[in-house]
Amino acid sequence: MSSTLDQHDSAYDAERAGFQTLASHRPELIVPAASADDVRQAVSQAAARGLPVAVQATGHGLPVAAEGGLLITTGVMNAVTIDPAAGTARIEAGVRWEQVIEAAAGHGLAPLSGSSPVVGAVSYTLGGGIGLMARRYGYAADQVRAVEVVTADAELRRVTPDGDPDLFWALVGGRGNFGVATALEIGLVPVQRLYGGALYFGTDLAGPALRAWRDWTRSLPEEMTSSIAVIPFPDSPHAPAPFRGQTVAHVRVAYTGEAAEGEELLAPLRAVGPRLTDTVGELPYTGSAAIHNDPTKPSGYYSTHSLLRELPEEALGALLGARAVVEVRHLGGALTKPQSAANSVGNRDALYYAGMLTPGLAPGSDLTAVRAAHEVVTRALSPWATGGQVLNFLYGDQATPQNVRRAYEPADYERLTRLKTTWDAQNLFRLNHNIPPA
Repeated sequence: MSSTLDQHDSAYDAERAGFQTLASHRPELIVPAASADDVRQAVSQAAARGLPVAVQATGHGLPVAAEGGLLITTGVMNAVTIDPAAGTARIEAGVRWEQVIEAAAGHGLAPLSGSSPVVGAVSYTLGGGIGLMARRYGYAADQVRAVEVVTADAELRRVTPDGDPDLFWALVGGRGNFGVATALEIGLVPVQRLYGGALYFGTDLAGPALRAWRDWTRSLPEEMTSSIAVIPFPDSPHAPAPFRGQTVAHVRVAYTGEAAEGEELLAPLRAVGPRLTDTVGELPYTGSAAIHNDPTKPSGYYSTHSLLRELPEEALGALLGARAVVEVRHLGGALTKPQSAANSVGNRDALYYAGMLTPGLAPGSDLTAVRAAHEVVTRALSPWATGGQVLNFLYGDQATPQNVRRAYEPADYERLTRLKTTWDAQNLFRLNHNIPPA
């Protein structure tokens, strides 16, 4: 096994650091795993010592800042293998989406990656994964063909929907609750380019742009996946020059059809008025990170969200009044159609995701006022909320037992707890979005 680090080692702090800097794990031991066998030995060591296990690839979606336990980091497990004939990729536990995108592009293929290319692909996928082409192809989890996983008995298994359908169902959607995934085999889609990019509207048009986008989404084909963010930029030299001091509506679009069709579809949004910037056009999938233009440097942030069945005027007003960055994603399409009963991803009935994010938070920040501001909007949206949650967007203190339960259909959650009893009765894997044994 690779060397184990404790709090006295000089590499300890660097190894436990992740993308989310508001908080971080402070484990008793860290195992920087370089192979599946390293993971297997680490799980065996944790079980023998009675230490709960946490896993971190990039640390974007930190669910709980664990004190104590054993942390397995997987950043150097980053091999990607493409099988162009089968249209699949095998990706190791520390792989980021940018690696898969580049490797697949050489074969005219693309993964169902998310808005940020630097997010860990395995944890993203096992938590569901609402990506750039979600309305056309569904959840990233729907493309999983096999999971290589170390279970609580320290055994390395290759789990498929045919070989062990119950465990596969629990793993794909249950994220880290049933073992440490060391690799996935995922399906790729035949996409080389998109008609995509971003429209940026200034302060005076932020509200009209949000309303126009809402109206526009009511009649879109599944080939169009889009979202909108309303972002208050400071009047600071650190902000991009066109956006300084403005509340910007950032519309993001990804259309898998022909560019001419995309141009026609986008016309109602361009008719809202002049844009600060308009980058929408034909682009290779390898350039898809520019659509959302997500931050790539570690930072501290607090986030909450609601899943909505509709987006009436009152809901838009609440979002426009939020004291936070607001993002609304158009769901529906293929996301509502389980391509099989093979995974446990829930809440497929929602039509919109409405998220709020407060960025720029220093480690250890007092979150009292931030939480209160988010709660105001959450309460205002509640009449149109489905009651569901998205596992991958439950960060920090939002990863409560109640919210994790709400990420699944009620019967599915009960089934997950029964399977947890079968596969991890001691709840060794609990420093996560935890599903306890029944």
